[in-house]
Amino acid sequence: MPDPVKTVTLTIDGKQVTVPEGTTVLQACEQAGSPVPFYCYHPGLSIAGNCRICLVEIEGTPKLQIACYTPAAEGMKVQTTSDKTLDGRKDVLEFLLINHPMDCPVCDQAGECWLQDYYMQHGLYDQRFDEQKIKKPKAQPIGPTVMLDAERCILCSRCVRFTDEITKTGEFGIFNRGDRSQIGIHPGKTLDNNYSGNVVDICPVGALTDRDFRFKCRVWYLGAANSVCPGCSRGCNIQIHHNREREWRPHIANGERVMRLKPRYNEDVNKWWMCDAGRYGYKFIDENRLTHVQMRTNGATQPGAWDDGLRRVADALKRLKDAKALDRAGVILSSHMTNENLFAAKRFFAALGVRNVVFQRPKSGDSDQLLIQPDKSPNAKGAQALGLAEGADALLDRAAKKQ
Repeated sequence: MPDPVKTVTLTIDGKQVTVPEGTTVLQACEQAGSPVPFYCYHPGLSIAGNCRICLVEIEGTPKLQIACYTPAAEGMKVQTTSDKTLDGRKDVLEFLLINHPMDCPVCDQAGECWLQDYYMQHGLYDQRFDEQKIKKPKAQPIGPTVMLDAERCILCSRCVRFTDEITKTGEFGIFNRGDRSQIGIHPGKTLDNNYSGNVVDICPVGALTDRDFRFKCRVWYLGAANSVCPGCSRGCNIQIHHNREREWRPHIANGERVMRLKPRYNEDVNKWWMCDAGRYGYKFIDENRLTHVQMRTNGATQPGAWDDGLRRVADALKRLKDAKALDRAGVILSSHMTNENLFAAKRFFAALGVRNVVFQRPKSGDSDQLLIQPDKSPNAKGAQALGLAEGADALLDRAAKKQ
C-alpha cells in the first residue's frame, strides 16, 4: 500500500482548507476560492518570486509574504484582502508602472493585459512619478513568430524560464541591472524553436506579441470555440479564436474568420502548450476549405453542391446491381475525419453495398520529445476503432489497372 499523502490545514480569509504538504499559499488560496494576483508564477514553470504582486498577510509574520513561494503550513492563518495586503499590492503596481509606457490604446495586448486588470482591482493610485521614463527597444522582431517591446516588459521572467526549462533552447536572458534591466535574446540567437509562440501566451503584458496576430483584430471582437489540433496524433487541446463580428466588420483581417489558435489546458495531453506548426497551421480553414464538389457532365467538369454530388455517387452505386460489380467500387476515407464523420461515411457506403471502405493516413514527419508526434494523422485510432482497414495502395493499384 502506498503511503498516505500528508496534508496540512490552514485558514484563508476565515475559510479552512486542507491541502497536500508542499502546496504553496498561492495554490491553497485558489483552492479556497480566494485567488491572489500574480505575474511571474506559472504552474508549468519553476517559481521565481520576482514580481511581488501576490502579497498576502500571514498571522504572526511581521511582513507581507509572497504567496507563490511560501509553503502552506499547519494552522497558518492567511488574509488576502486585508488593508495591509491591498496597500502592499498597490505599491508593487506603482513600481511596476513607473517605467511602463502608458500606451494601452495602441498596445496589441489591450483587453487581455494583466497590468490593466490588476490596476483596476488593486491600483487606482494617484500618479506620483514626475520624471523621464527609461527608454528601451520597441517593436523588435526576435524571430519569425514573436515581436518584443522591452519597454512594456515587467521582468516576470516567464519567457526565460520557458526556454530554459520547457524547450531547453535558452534563447532568452535578462540583461543589465537595476532599472536598466531588460529582456532580450542572447547574441547570435533568434527565437526560432518549435514552441516559440508559447512565450506570447504566457507573457502577462504586451512585451511579447504574436507577429501573425499583431494588430489583426481586437480581442473584444473574438469568440472562442474549443477544439483539437489536427496537426498530428498528439491531439493537443486548443481554442479557436474567431472574429465573431465578421458580418459587419469585413475589413478586419480581410474578412477571415479564424484569427488565431491558443492551447487549452489538458494535463494528460499537452498541458499548457502547443507547437508552432499547429498554432500557425490554421490558414487552410479560410484559404483552402472545400466549398463545393467538382462533377463531370458530358465530358466537362463543373462545380456543384455537396448534396448533388452525394446524390450522384449514390445513384451510380445503386446502378451496380450485382455483388461483383460492387466489389470493383472502393472508398478511401481520411484519418483527419472525426469519429462521427467516419461512422457516417462507413454506414452510408455499407448501406449502398460497398465493402471496400478503407482509410489512409499521411506520411510520417518530424517529431520531438515534447509534443510533436511522427504520425501526422489526428484520428487514425478512431478509424481503427470503427473497424476500418488501413491502406489505400491496393485500391489505387486496382483503379490504375481498371480492375
